[in-house]
Parts: sequence; C-alpha cells; structure tokens
Amino acid sequence: MNKYAIIILSTIILSFILDAVADYLNIKNLKTELPEEFKDTFDSETYTKSQNYLKVRTKFGYVSTIFSLVVMLLFWFCGGFPYLNNIINQVSDSSIIKGIIFIGVLIVANSIISLPFSIYSTFVIEEKFGFNKTTFKTFILDILKSLALGTVIGIPILAGILYVLEFTGAYAWLYGWLGLTIISLLIQFIAPRWLMPIFNKFTPLGEGELREAITDYAKSVKYSLKNIFVIDGSRRSSKSNAFFTGFGKYKRIALFDTLINKHTTNEIVSILAHEIGHFKMKHILYGMLIGFIHNGVIFYLLSIFLSKKGLFEAFYMHDMPIYAGLIFFGMLYTPIETILSLLMNILSRKNEYEADKFAAETSGKSEDLISALKKLSKDNLSNLTPHPFYVYLNYSHPTVYERIKNIRQTAADR
Repeated sequence: MNKYAIIILSTIILSFILDAVADYLNIKNLKTELPEEFKDTFDSETYTKSQNYLKVRTKFGYVSTIFSLVVMLLFWFCGGFPYLNNIINQVSDSSIIKGIIFIGVLIVANSIISLPFSIYSTFVIEEKFGFNKTTFKTFILDILKSLALGTVIGIPILAGILYVLEFTGAYAWLYGWLGLTIISLLIQFIAPRWLMPIFNKFTPLGEGELREAITDYAKSVKYSLKNIFVIDGSRRSSKSNAFFTGFGKYKRIALFDTLINKHTTNEIVSILAHEIGHFKMKHILYGMLIGFIHNGVIFYLLSIFLSKKGLFEAFYMHDMPIYAGLIFFGMLYTPIETILSLLMNILSRKNEYEADKFAAETSGKSEDLISALKKLSKDNLSNLTPHPFYVYLNYSHPTVYERIKNIRQTAADR
C-alpha cells in the first residue's frame, strides 16, 4: 500500500468516524422537554415524532453508509478498477469512448447499489412519517428522466473534459476550467425554462392577495421580478420549500404548493424577503465566484496528479488512463473538499443571518418570519436541539433557534 492509498483510506475512515461521532452526539443531545420557544407551534406529539424521525434517519444513515463503504473498499482492494479497465480496453481504441464507458459503468453501478436504500427511504421511512406522496410510477420516471439528462448533458461534458485533458497540452487545466465555467453559466439560464419543468410542473401564480403582496414587496426593495410560479411539490412530498433560480429575464421564484397551503401571505412574503436578501447582499454572486475559483483549483491540481503513477498504483492499475485518474483524484481530493465544505458552511451560516436581517428590516414582518420558520420546522419534523458539533460539520444554515434570536435582536435594534 503506497502513500496515496494510505492517505485516501485514512481519509475515508476518519470521515466515517467523525460523521458517526457527530450523529451519536446529535442523538444524545435530544431533549425530553419541548423548548419553550416552540410551544406555540409544536405539541408534545409532534415534538416526539420529530425526534423519532431523527433517530430513524440516523440509524438508516449508518446502515446505508456502512454498506456503501464496504462495497467500495471491496471493489478497490479486490482489483475492481483494473478489472473493469481491462474489459473496457477490449471495447474500443478511443480513450474518450473508454472513459465514458468506464465512468458510466461506475455511476450506473453506484446507482443500482443505492437504489434499494432510496426506495426504502422514500416508501418506508418518509411514508411512515407522513411525508411521501410519490407514487412508484413517479419514482421510476424520475430515475429515467435523470438518466436521460445525464446521457444528453453529462456525456458531452465528460467527453469534452477528457479531450481537453488529453490533447490540449500544458494548459489543459485552464481550458477545462474555462469550458466548465461557461457550461455552468449556460445551465443557470436554461435550467429554469427547460430542465426543471421535466420533473415538476411550474404554474404561474394567479392574480390575488399573495401575488400582489409579493410584487409590492419586490418593488419596495427595487427587485425586478416578473416570474412567480407554483411548483407541484405535493406530488412527491408534504415538505415545504421555496427557491429562486435563474438570472436576468429567466429569473423566477418557485413556491411549493405545500408552502402556499400551510402559510399565511405575510409568512410567505417574509420567506421570499429572506431569499431576495441573498440576492441583494450579493451572496449568490459571491457563491458563484467562489465555485468558479474552486473549480479552477481542482482542475489545476488534477493536471498535476494525473501524471503521478503512484496514484494509479494505489488502485492496482499499471497504466494511467486519464478517465481513471479523474475518479482516483476525486478520492484523493476528499480531505481538501471536507475542509472547504466546513469553511463554506461557516460562510453560508453567516449569509443566512444576513438574509434574515435584511428580511426583518425591509419587510417589517419579523414575527411572520419567525412564525414561518417555526412552521417549516414543524412541517419538516426538524431537529430543534442539534448538537453544536453536528451543526459545525453539516449545517449550511444556523439552527432555527439561533435564527429566531437573531431576528428578534434585529427587530429590537430598529
């Protein structure tokens, strides 16, 4: 076992241990008594249900993670990568075609392995706790649509990356980075209009009190908004959500029908004020810039490690195909990705506080925002008392209680 294998294996084990410890602490941190702040929204039955939901999902996470880890390690140490590569070498002489098949087989195999867990999660756990509204037909159609999109969009992108890395010389990483950046920007424009409607129906929000209230608020903060849609989220889950997507004239708000059905007009406006806050505070722009820089770093490091024979030998491969290097580098990069994700979560939590503050100051609906957060917590059976270590590792948002305190402080300072 060489140094690359030791680094990758150690990272995998350490990551598993950290996640297991965080999950354990999170479960131990559950409180028997309902927190005072939430007694106006939760009842004891719902609070107990939310804790049971956390316990069930955590145990399920242990089982699925351990199973996936064991399968991956067996495939690795039993020589699965060189075995697959030897078979593919007999299929074609084109390195690009071989790369598409190699990576495609791994993706499909991983999807097949995870499919039973996905089915159990959707039709047993989510069903048990009253969330699942997905029919088996919709479930299968979603898989087929994702596969079709992956084929139509993913294969050309992968082929382009493989071509650039193999045939464009010393600046391949730069060309690859620029190309992927352009594609990412294009997808931001086309996704709202052509990709998302493949999975969900987007219906323009009709005239009435809600649309008028949203439009009036958007005008008050000088936010140009024309496209407000209702998404049929209830076709898959009873959970509520809202999101902004796209840019320019393709920019749109999508409100889950479950959100509209469970919240007042003022609560929905306060939620959208929070989302507009992200735009006004330039969080979305900065996030995209960080993402583009991150991709550039990845491509640069990738260009270095693709020439390291030891990385391929760590997976028992004697030749050095670029397509296999993409997979191996991804596993080697995991420690850096983990550290970056922690830093991004810290930044994201800071941004959430700022967006809450913007919403509270501009909408004048602090209590409505608080009420909306509480309802969302109840409807989604959120954990009201997560352990700080778990929050640090996993939360991109502050805890609901911390957000409520921050919103109230903002209102008091006005």
